[in-house]
Amino acid sequence: MVWLGAIFITIAVTYVIFKAFLIAPAGAKAAELDVQVYKDQLKALDSDLERGVLSPEDAASARLEISRRLLAADKRVQDETSIAADGVSKSFLALIGLVLVGGSFGLYTVLGNPGLPDQPLQARLEVAKQARADRPNQAQAEAQITAPAIETTAEYMELIEKLRTVMIERPDDEKGWALLALHESRIGNFSAAWVAKDKMITLVGDKAVGEDYADLAEFMILATNGYVSVEAEGALANALKLDPKSSRARYYSGLTLAQNGRPDVAYRMWVGLLEEGPADAPWVQSIRGQIGGVARAAGIDTVNLDAPGPSARDVQAADQMTEVERQEMIGDMVAGLADRLATEGGTPAEWARLIRAYGVLGETGNASAVWKEAQDVFSGNAEALALLLEAAQGAEISF
Repeated sequence: MVWLGAIFITIAVTYVIFKAFLIAPAGAKAAELDVQVYKDQLKALDSDLERGVLSPEDAASARLEISRRLLAADKRVQDETSIAADGVSKSFLALIGLVLVGGSFGLYTVLGNPGLPDQPLQARLEVAKQARADRPNQAQAEAQITAPAIETTAEYMELIEKLRTVMIERPDDEKGWALLALHESRIGNFSAAWVAKDKMITLVGDKAVGEDYADLAEFMILATNGYVSVEAEGALANALKLDPKSSRARYYSGLTLAQNGRPDVAYRMWVGLLEEGPADAPWVQSIRGQIGGVARAAGIDTVNLDAPGPSARDVQAADQMTEVERQEMIGDMVAGLADRLATEGGTPAEWARLIRAYGVLGETGNASAVWKEAQDVFSGNAEALALLLEAAQGAEISF
């Protein structure tokens, strides 16, 4: 049905264009009326001559003049029509038809995919979900990686070898496995590091904390040069279950989404992490190096990631100040940002930062007011609203 519709539309458009070339213009129609008038005048002249209204000499003179005008009008008809038909050669019309019909379908075969079936949103999500489930596991991914060796001293390597030997003899020493995981990671042996960390987590059981699972996931991901396997994703899920605010786990979870067909969600998650900072956090630099590509993959116009104003960590800082000084400093920072947004406007990132700042201060009323105003400012911008909603949820606003 799609192909039949395309063919019908193409033929219809071609017909309209050809008709515009072939139909005589308005000038030709006016000349045709003149020809008919002059023909009628010749007939009337013959009638007047038979009734004796005109003498033969006057009739001959009038006939000559009318005939001259008739020939001139007929010539105009031919000239105008030739512009529409004869002036456009058949070869030229054939070329237009070839470009319209053949060129259109030819271009589609090059740029399009004629054999591709319909891909509704739900079907695409199912395909992405299946691909995510069928991706290589940790062992398969590591088998394709050649880990670079990190140079270290012979003495340090000797200590690590001793620790490895000790752990073979003391497999139930949870602290020993944690120590081995740390030192294996320091020499770039991430495959051994995550194995040691996994044994430590197994031994401590329910006592494992979110950071333990974040370490496990990070070692797994580093062992595969940035690829997030099913096992690493499971470790991230456990990390976030125990510590939903874990920045490392959220960064790697965004990486998982970016690698598995959901760059839109990854972008929103990473922008939130950039908002929280701190600027020297290792994941911040990683995000800045990748977020542009993730945004392009999601079709998102990036927000200003360097927008001025207080972050949530800025507001929580200043531990060396007195309570009065701290509140004055925070109040000035937040008030300055609020005034600038009210007078000059700003990016979604700046509005989100103000909402978070009010949330940290406990001023949920102001945070709610800013959230409502921001919804009006960015009405229709789905990505901006998603970023603002995340900030509002972080500020614990009542919806």
